[in-house]
Amino acid sequence: MATVPWEGPIPDLLRARLGASVLETSLYLDQPFAVLALPAMVPALELLRSEAGFDYLVDITAVDYPKRTPRFELVYVLYSYGRNERIRLKAGVALGEKAPSAVPVHLGANWLEREVYDMFGIEFAGHPDPRRILMPEEWAGFPLRKDYGIVEMDNRWVQANLGIESGQ
Repeated sequence: MATVPWEGPIPDLLRARLGASVLETSLYLDQPFAVLALPAMVPALELLRSEAGFDYLVDITAVDYPKRTPRFELVYVLYSYGRNERIRLKAGVALGEKAPSAVPVHLGANWLEREVYDMFGIEFAGHPDPRRILMPEEWAGFPLRKDYGIVEMDNRWVQANLGIESGQ
């Protein structure tokens, strides 16, 4: 991934307030992103909302890198209506590590964090309602992990719950 440094008031604000917790500020295809230490994510979200106008949490997702440490990368997409700008914040999460919940900063994080848990198995410390949201409660595993055998699980669930053979 060819990146170039992201300079300007937003990266300067992040570095001034969060210091060494800001690991990188770059542009990829003119899209700005910052890589943060995981404990700095919620303070960064608060800072960007209150002082830079990034008032809309568009999405939270994750990427599974089974051969990397930490294994997962959380990706938060923020948008500022006033600036008409979008930025991404990223943080690494180790297998079994809990990320801090962003629900106190953005209420919309509630469902987004539940989706990330459901698909990747990443838990969020302090989340008010950590139930599954996309998959049935009895579903075993996390479908967007690279080592997940979706066909096998789908076949088991369909047989057990619908009493038919899966079309897989």
